[in-house]
Amino acid sequence: MRRTPLPALALPAACLLLLTACGTERPGAAASAAPSTAQDCGAGAATGSGPPAGAEASTGSGASAGGASPGGDEVVVIGTGTAPGADRTRPCATYSVTNRGTEPFTYTVTFRFLSARTGTGLVNPEETVRDVAPGRTVRRTVTPEGISPDAASGPVRAEVLTVRSVPAAEESSRGGACPPTGVRVYADEGDAAMGLRVVGLHLENCGTRPYRLKGYPRVEPLDEDHVRPDGVSVLEGGDAIASATGADGPPEQLVLAPGERAHAGLVWRNTVDSVTEGPVNAPYARVWAKPGAAPVTVIPEFDLGTTGKLGVGPWKKEKGR
Repeated sequence: MRRTPLPALALPAACLLLLTACGTERPGAAASAAPSTAQDCGAGAATGSGPPAGAEASTGSGASAGGASPGGDEVVVIGTGTAPGADRTRPCATYSVTNRGTEPFTYTVTFRFLSARTGTGLVNPEETVRDVAPGRTVRRTVTPEGISPDAASGPVRAEVLTVRSVPAAEESSRGGACPPTGVRVYADEGDAAMGLRVVGLHLENCGTRPYRLKGYPRVEPLDEDHVRPDGVSVLEGGDAIASATGADGPPEQLVLAPGERAHAGLVWRNTVDSVTEGPVNAPYARVWAKPGAAPVTVIPEFDLGTTGKLGVGPWKKEKGR
């Protein structure tokens, strides 16, 4: 998908399954889906690598997940039940993730749990499944927090809301072990107001040597198929989109000592001013901190409207670092 046609809306396909508080068996959405018992949602159960993707191709075949990476239908809810908690049992769902690509991927999956009686949304837990090898299926469970005892005592539905995937070798990181490159690059949650979007790129020198930066990061927006959309213009400086965003000013020569950080702003507007062209949506951005640097893929969820313009600010050293 390169552009979203108007006026149709792209809605994520959902895998809806009924959860009961007693944890009895419930089949998946498709007739071929294997039933799942409460044990599937127990602590430590239903995890690890499954058989190759082809061996489970029929499981949950009618429950594709919106926003998937190449191949589609990677995440399927295959069963539901209850999991024991400290004070009570909790609703849970067992799901599988299949990598139909040619390299390892890391998946970020957002689920939605709803009351089956009223349709009221209860909680949207997010799960990360890392380093799924190509052609493999892994199985996981999600047991969300924050569902009240009253809501959990009645029937609950679970659905896959969104799926995002990045090459495992390009996964961004805010913490943990320092990457072999000696730097961490990641995107923050951003800010949106009146159609203006500002997301920060952050770079931390977690290595043992000084790290030099000058100019602008290279940013390549990518659509749901990990392909650059048509009609996208990447401009130097946030002021190419709007003023006073903090993503402006001349580029500077920076030297980051170990532990120091820098940031750069990504600025765009969700402006729709065409009735013939659909808006450009690109959930991913491939980022090179400087020429020759290893790329990192982040998920800023670009909704660039019909203008398709993205402003990239220069690297600036973070104060107090």
